[in-house]
Parts: sequence; C-alpha cells; structure tokens
Amino acid sequence: MVEDVLKKCKYKSVKMSELKKLLPKQVMHPTLKIVLDYLWESGKIEYTPDGIRWIFIHPDQRKKLLSGFMEVIK
Repeated sequence: MVEDVLKKCKYKSVKMSELKKLLPKQVMHPTLKIVLDYLWESGKIEYTPDGIRWIFIHPDQRKKLLSGFMEVIK
C-alpha cells in the first residue's frame, strides 16, 4: 500500500504528512516508519530534504534504459 503510493509519486518528493493523506486508510505512525525503514534499507526510497522519494528501477527497466544509452554512445 505505501509502496504503491510512493511509486505513483515517482519523480517528486513527498513529505510524511502528505504521504499519510495519500494513503487509502489510516496507517499508524510507528507502522509507517517500519515500512519506510524497510523500503530505505532495500534501496527503493531515499530521504531528501524535501521528503521521501521513490528511486527503485526494476531490472527490466534498467536494461531498457542502458541499452538506449549504449546506442547513443556508438
């Protein structure tokens, strides 16, 4: 649930208060912190001065991105 909301806000940072409003149900703050810690440790989000940002790139998307980059270099 938290992961899906952050994915939708992919290229912008979201403050904790905004994130709580975007979630479909009320999530307790300690539970949200545990979920965010997990996402941070797994390399899916980053904490910025502006808020929380989704940074994970799926391996298939990464291959596609890098193949396009390699074609530009040739």
